[in-house]
Amino acid sequence: MKFYSVLVVVLTTMFCSAISAKELPVEAFASAPGIDKLKISPDGTKLSMIQTLDTDKEQLVLVSLIDLETDEQKFLVKADSRDLTIYSVIWANNKQLLMRAAYASKRYGIPVTETRLMVIDVETGKNRSVVNGQLLRKLVRAPQFQSNIVDLMPADEQHFLLALDGFNFGTGTSVVKINLDGELYEMVATSRENLYDWIADRQHRPRIAMFRDDTRFEVKEKLIDSGDFRTLWQFERFSEQEVWPIGFDADPNILYVSAYHDGRLAIFKTNLSEPQPQLHLVKADDNYDVPADMSYSWQDNKVISIGGDYVDSEYQAFQKALDLAIPDADNHIVSMSHDKNRYIVESSSATHAGSYLLGDRKDKSMMFLLDKYSELKPELMVAKQKIHYKARDGLTIEGFLSTPLGYKQGAIPTIIFPHGGPISFDDDGFDYWTQFFANRGYAVLQMNFRGSHGYGFDFKKMGLQGWGLQMQDDVEDGTRWLINEGIADAKRICIVGASYGGYAALMGAVKTPDLYQCVVSFAGVTDVEALVKSHRRYTNYEVVKKQVGDDFDLLEERSPISHAKKIKVPVLLVHGTKDRSVGVAQSRDMHKALRRHDKNVQYIELEDGDHYLSTNSHRLQTFKAMDEFLKQHINAAK
Repeated sequence: MKFYSVLVVVLTTMFCSAISAKELPVEAFASAPGIDKLKISPDGTKLSMIQTLDTDKEQLVLVSLIDLETDEQKFLVKADSRDLTIYSVIWANNKQLLMRAAYASKRYGIPVTETRLMVIDVETGKNRSVVNGQLLRKLVRAPQFQSNIVDLMPADEQHFLLALDGFNFGTGTSVVKINLDGELYEMVATSRENLYDWIADRQHRPRIAMFRDDTRFEVKEKLIDSGDFRTLWQFERFSEQEVWPIGFDADPNILYVSAYHDGRLAIFKTNLSEPQPQLHLVKADDNYDVPADMSYSWQDNKVISIGGDYVDSEYQAFQKALDLAIPDADNHIVSMSHDKNRYIVESSSATHAGSYLLGDRKDKSMMFLLDKYSELKPELMVAKQKIHYKARDGLTIEGFLSTPLGYKQGAIPTIIFPHGGPISFDDDGFDYWTQFFANRGYAVLQMNFRGSHGYGFDFKKMGLQGWGLQMQDDVEDGTRWLINEGIADAKRICIVGASYGGYAALMGAVKTPDLYQCVVSFAGVTDVEALVKSHRRYTNYEVVKKQVGDDFDLLEERSPISHAKKIKVPVLLVHGTKDRSVGVAQSRDMHKALRRHDKNVQYIELEDGDHYLSTNSHRLQTFKAMDEFLKQHINAAK
């Protein structure tokens, strides 16, 4: 087939030894994957994917189809990526796809993100919303979120379960059974006040209901053949008593959950047939939180993976064979035909952005499909090195250091790159920002400062309401550690960040005005008080206050915008006008404050841009601006 090349090509192109450094064009890093999110049809004969394409006039996102038998390609859906983000495509059956999309909107004057779920006919390309006019007429308002699939029910390919609110004037989410042919829907679980999400058992019955009242959460079981509920767990958000359901086993009474064990998140199971269900430990880690995920095979009728690792012997052997075929890589099966014969593997490594391969178990073959970033050759990329340093109070901070290809020793220009969130984390996986900086000749330090996710309850709790305090000190301490190690050139360091990372970058210039030589903030928070107050009309306002703080005098004091006068170094601000996570006013106001004090500031506003640089032209504009800015102020070529 034209679309394939043999497996040996994968092995020779993905994992070559390093060669001399070469500066790649900005476009190599700043373009979204040309093709991504590959899925195979239930019968194993077709591939669906999301494509991006930029032309002189349009910035397109497409849902396309490849017929594996005929090589025919179809373009089913076309949209402007500035208007719509297509983030998921799922095979409902061999003839229909479900497409989940998001777009920026306003409700009662409040900026929001809306989601929609479309059903696509793979033969004709016709598409329509699954929440059709008939269903909408039953609602008192159109739901903001219409893409929350509760259960796909693969044995019944004409129906699935969808969570929707809007059936009454009170808050609460119901579950409806949707017919993909557009016929009558069926109500299978009715809403209750403060009910916001559901989990179905493997018999396709909504069984677990999640309730939230400000910062108070309740996990309740909907009793079988009854409209009654019983409370399983109650807890405050950000407490060590949190219990988050993950999913059911084949036995409808066996539920897996994520909860704390010896201070770190672990996976437990519980038996709902017990009068007072007890938690029984399934998987824990002494050093890190265990990811709260599991996979279930409906064909085998059992759980096959827990916490990111296969627990079923057949799949363990399957994974071992994959890893032998594609060594030195993270290999994940992302899609499989219903007969489990054909499958798609996404393979990546610290130096490889990712490739897709098509496997066939009967033929015992695996063929290369495509690279996600064709220009980012692994031999030109660099692996991250895990590092540790001590914060000023003695706390150990874990981080990752990337150095340019061919670097041996000596002080070089450096990027300090704190992550967003802030309850998030960096790891040793491939990311295009870090590779871009390293390719330009910069060392890059990423640190999981206190408050980051993955290091247990106590570590996360240290970051609550800690903006600008010890979280910020951890970033500074990492910078000074890298200088003392002889890696960072103390006279050529720029601090760069996005979202919370943008806040940390600006606060670094405020608190230590002589430590950095420049600042880059993409979609950064500049006014923490305004950020918290902006959530007053959202349902998560109390949660935001508990996480960030509600002493507005203190939040004002910890905001970069309040200290614009202290910033002595050049600043680059970039922000999208349709950012629904951190409003564009944050950068607009910071720009005005810096200009008012005659500071060296450059501001780029991305028209219709979002919080994630989803559009190619916005990525390219941002990366070109960063490239020029960094070369001007800490040029690695000097």
